[in-house]
Amino acid sequence: MTVVQVTLSFLMIQCIFKDIRVKADTVDVCASCHRNATCDDKTDGSGGKVCNCMYGFVGNGRTYCQDKDECQLGKICGDHTKCHNTYGSYYCTCLTGYSPSNHMSTFIPNDGTYCHDIDECGVQGVCGEGGLCHNTEGDFTCSCQTGYTVQDGSEPFNPNRDAAYCKVIDCGSPPSVVHAEQLSPTITLYNSELQYGCREGFQWKGGQNSSVCGLDGEWHGPSLVCEEVDCGQPHVYPQSKTVWNNISRMGSLALYVCEPHFYNSGRENVSECTARGTWSRPDFQCEEILCGSPPVLPHSVLFWNGVSTIGSVALYDCDVGYSSLDTGNMSVCESDGQWSNPDYSCEEIVCGEPALLPLTVQIWNGRVTFNSIVTYQCKHGYYAKQGLNKSVCAENGNWTKPTLLCEEVNCGVPPPLPLSLMIWTGDTKVGSSVSYKCIEGFHNAREEDTSVCDSEGNWSHPDFLCQEVDCGVPVSLPHSDVVWNNGSSLGSVALYLCEAGYRTVGEGNVSFCSSDAKWSKVNMRCEAHCGPAPEVPHAEVAWDNSTAVIHRCVKGHYRHTGSDISICDTTGKWQIATLHCKELKLTINDLVLINERCLRWNAEDEGYREKYTVTFVGLRDFEQLFSDRRKKIFSSSALWPVLCLSLLPATNYTITITAESTRATSTVTANTSLPVPSTPEIKYSEVEASSPTLKLRRSTSTLDSICMYQVFVIPVEGVMLFDCSSSESPRFFAQQRCDRGYVTAQIQLSGLPTEINFTIGDQQLYGDFFNAPLENGKDYYVILRTVCQWGKSRTQSCVIWAKARGTSYIMKLSAFATVGSISALGLVIVMGYLYRWYCKKSSPRFFSVPILTSYTD
Repeated sequence: MTVVQVTLSFLMIQCIFKDIRVKADTVDVCASCHRNATCDDKTDGSGGKVCNCMYGFVGNGRTYCQDKDECQLGKICGDHTKCHNTYGSYYCTCLTGYSPSNHMSTFIPNDGTYCHDIDECGVQGVCGEGGLCHNTEGDFTCSCQTGYTVQDGSEPFNPNRDAAYCKVIDCGSPPSVVHAEQLSPTITLYNSELQYGCREGFQWKGGQNSSVCGLDGEWHGPSLVCEEVDCGQPHVYPQSKTVWNNISRMGSLALYVCEPHFYNSGRENVSECTARGTWSRPDFQCEEILCGSPPVLPHSVLFWNGVSTIGSVALYDCDVGYSSLDTGNMSVCESDGQWSNPDYSCEEIVCGEPALLPLTVQIWNGRVTFNSIVTYQCKHGYYAKQGLNKSVCAENGNWTKPTLLCEEVNCGVPPPLPLSLMIWTGDTKVGSSVSYKCIEGFHNAREEDTSVCDSEGNWSHPDFLCQEVDCGVPVSLPHSDVVWNNGSSLGSVALYLCEAGYRTVGEGNVSFCSSDAKWSKVNMRCEAHCGPAPEVPHAEVAWDNSTAVIHRCVKGHYRHTGSDISICDTTGKWQIATLHCKELKLTINDLVLINERCLRWNAEDEGYREKYTVTFVGLRDFEQLFSDRRKKIFSSSALWPVLCLSLLPATNYTITITAESTRATSTVTANTSLPVPSTPEIKYSEVEASSPTLKLRRSTSTLDSICMYQVFVIPVEGVMLFDCSSSESPRFFAQQRCDRGYVTAQIQLSGLPTEINFTIGDQQLYGDFFNAPLENGKDYYVILRTVCQWGKSRTQSCVIWAKARGTSYIMKLSAFATVGSISALGLVIVMGYLYRWYCKKSSPRFFSVPILTSYTD
């Protein structure tokens, strides 16, 4: 049913009942009720009406209803109250000293309100200054605190009725005392206490020194007695005299002076008569004048008996090595406590350069002071014949005279040695030498052959001994035989020949017994001779030096096992290498790419470590300038080698692998898959706006050209139905269900900056998707989906970006309701006039209502 239909039905019913009221002839009982009465239903169930006087009035309800005085009914308001009658009612108030429990000025007791006592003492200062409040039932009284007295009345009193009040006790001006003065501040109130002290120059001899203000308003005390100060005789100090005028009252002075040869070691010499009646103790003490220790003079010795009184004497003399030409070598302790300054100085003794002696050298440290020493030694080739060889710096400043005499050394003829010849120039001075040589057929069996003339005039004894030459057995050489006549004397010969299987290397295979009893050195050696290098199957010689050979496998074979070195041993035989060369059959078959990153193939020859070269080229049809070209070297001895590569996603690769030894080659192509795109960095937020602005930060990628952002607006109630992997992208104008949401923007990633601000609902087109404002008053989730698509491959990732609420529509709804109400009201008025006219015309023909008449007495 529409609003118009409802309105029409209502007006029709109203017309029917109006006609019934017009035609009914009734008696209205309520119209006869008194103005202070009410018209009520009868309680007998007859359905009639009756007039009853209102509350607070009495009467018959029709002709009269007069005021009822409730205050005449007794203590209707309760205890401590006063009743006040009003026209048709009454009210209550509390008596003085009482307060209503409802905290109102008037009350009616039917709400439980009563009057309780007021504690007037809760009001500060109700009794005035110095008053003490005492609460009573309905009243209060006051008394005075200690220190106050009642005025104009007596205690207790009520300040609201009595003239009495409390006044503070004041004793007035303090009392005075002869030769005394007040020490504490003047306070004249009750219990105040004043302190007194004797004036300067007077002493307290007795009595009380305080005065107290009493309850009677009078001062009690003091009884202080002050007498003038008398210090008597001043103190006496040893070794001093007192200068005093024999006056001993306060402020008098006594001067102290030390006796001769004494001094005041303190800082004061005056004593004063103090207010306490005693002389002050000055910092004064007379001590004998002492000069202390005599002064110290440089390079001198002090002669002193340790006494430092006036007249004491100290003598000085120079230290050893020093001398003085002065005569004032004495210092005296004088009356001022100081030693006199001696005119005495000591200077170091200096002897100058020492004298030179012929044919000598000086041993001297260069010092020329007292007791310095110079030592003389004869030059090389000379000896000390007689005399002293030392000179000393004496106290007189001169060197003592040395007497050393030097003469040249002469060793004479050198001694002969057995079985030797002497080689000598005939010189016999120090340092001259003579050489010894054994005669033919003998040699020196020791280490020395020379004798030297020493500084003492003697020839040295060389470690020299001539023995007959004996070379002993010739030295043996490896792998050789010695041909020898067993003679080991001078000139004997030994011949060396290599053993069978060895050959002579070097020249000189003869050794001679020389004069030094040693066989001469042979410059030859015997080396094994194994012949040409041995052969190893499927191998060739890489290096050969006749004693060792290195083999390697020929082309088409590889080293499988064994050693590759042949050695010529000491017997002249080859120790042949154990190298095993195996034929190379390596191929590259069954090349496959596993998991889009690892190559695997069949080498068909396990055990040989092969080097492989892997080249791979990657291209992208969606990015014409892209190219990934790389090369990798890989070695493996496995039957099924595996090599993993770091291939880029969404790329078409051509991979070629080549074996270095056999040049076997195989190629495979592969397409790497499209990865799940990474979600950008966002900050989740909850906003209330029809066009909120959201932010994100992203990282660029080589796949940006095939990726895009899709911004979904999903109602909160439909977020559970959202499928990130779905390929659907519903538009705003194509919504079929209110809870499924729509794509409000689609943005390609290629060329986008790293930081993006996006406003929901700016009413722009983003990739053919309309960015509509959010519906007012409705909650949404904003989901950001990143989609990458390459051919038929598609990957995506989603993240909730924000929760948004459209602007509140209460005000808009109110506006719409207001406009609707005004429109409906206007329509009702128009339709009302039409239907009133219609009812008047149609009522006699369509309605027949019986008329009911009733009267209630």
